[in-house]
Amino acid sequence: MEQPVRYRPTRAQLALRRLVRDKSRILAYGGSRSGKTFEFCHALAAMGMRYGGRYAVFRRYFNSVKNSVFDDTFPKMLELSFPGIEYKRNLSDARIVIPCADAEFWFVGLDDERRVERILGREYAGVYFNECSEIAYSSVEIATTRLAQRRFDRNGRRLRNRAFFDCNPPGRSHWTYRLFIEGINPTTRAKLTNFDEYGAIQINPIDNVENLPENYIESTLATGSERMKKRFLYGEFSNDMERALWKQETIDANRVVEVPRELERIVVGVDPAVTSGERSDATGIVVAGRVRAPDGRPSFYVLDDRSLTAPPDRWAREVVETFRFWQGDAVVVETNQGGDLVASALRQIDPNLPVRTVRATRGKILRAEPVAILYQHGRARHVGVFHELEEEMTSYAGPSTPNQSVDRLDALVWAITELADYAGDCVGGFLGV
Repeated sequence: MEQPVRYRPTRAQLALRRLVRDKSRILAYGGSRSGKTFEFCHALAAMGMRYGGRYAVFRRYFNSVKNSVFDDTFPKMLELSFPGIEYKRNLSDARIVIPCADAEFWFVGLDDERRVERILGREYAGVYFNECSEIAYSSVEIATTRLAQRRFDRNGRRLRNRAFFDCNPPGRSHWTYRLFIEGINPTTRAKLTNFDEYGAIQINPIDNVENLPENYIESTLATGSERMKKRFLYGEFSNDMERALWKQETIDANRVVEVPRELERIVVGVDPAVTSGERSDATGIVVAGRVRAPDGRPSFYVLDDRSLTAPPDRWAREVVETFRFWQGDAVVVETNQGGDLVASALRQIDPNLPVRTVRATRGKILRAEPVAILYQHGRARHVGVFHELEEEMTSYAGPSTPNQSVDRLDALVWAITELADYAGDCVGGFLGV
């Protein structure tokens, strides 16, 4: 007769449970297969079993959260940690309900705009951002506004609403590091006044070795590059920004809060995504303007970041709307992959749109270096804070950077390159692309 499987949390998972008990915002970061997802699913279920209520698990892509958490980890966790508890899986809603506790758990991909709108129309007692290094902080800010459901247990004790986060740690310029390690608001750069509510814990595969396949660490995780091992085996935040072209302190030092009145030219830079599947890259849409100083030297201002992941017809509309909003002078579009179809898509919406197509003939680093020099000389400034864009700028260290999308960065480089080239500006021998 087959013996029932019994679940025993590891020492690291027990430490995470203590953190969940004491804090309301918790980040678990570390290498792959360390038990982070299982434990946060357990925490949500435990809250639901005691207090009832509504909970949400967010991930960047719906298929990822469905296949990984809704179909696998969460049901497996319930069967191991709460044996005998009856639950129902609603496939059409990607929702799990525990009737006896009046608790429901929604599984949400942030790439599904209609579903996100529906989900955010409700209040939640707890939320969990799975693989949060892939999620924009702006999405986190919006989702946590719904963390407001009031729930009480049978003794009248009120639930402390909580938000959980996990990730394989990215670079130190990422919002997770700034928020949970440095205690800084990633948007305003201000110190958190409630940092005592935040907690972070490192959990690595070695901490979960008894639950892993034999030799998984030695034969899989330990065979990667040093960079990959640092992230997926040792679970450490990287120092990418030491090798990146841009430094956060440089961007911060030249930041302004108001759009200059004397802008003489405005350009919308576009780095289009050529596919529209759920794992497609974003289309970078960045607005930049130029000001001419009394000595004749131009300075450049980043005005807006309208980048998004969407099908071609939608991002094309966004480009046109952005151009009209800023009363731009030109749209500069990279056409390496989309060819003339990209410009045609824009002109179908606005036949008079002034589109200039460009083709990348050199690598990203070579194209970006002259623009980075402008920042170093204090001649490129950001009007406000553009978190996702700045994250790309300060963490991209070349083509070997893993899982790094630089669509916003590319759009920025094209926009400023166009402005500098149009002005006849020369920085370090730079006269355009």
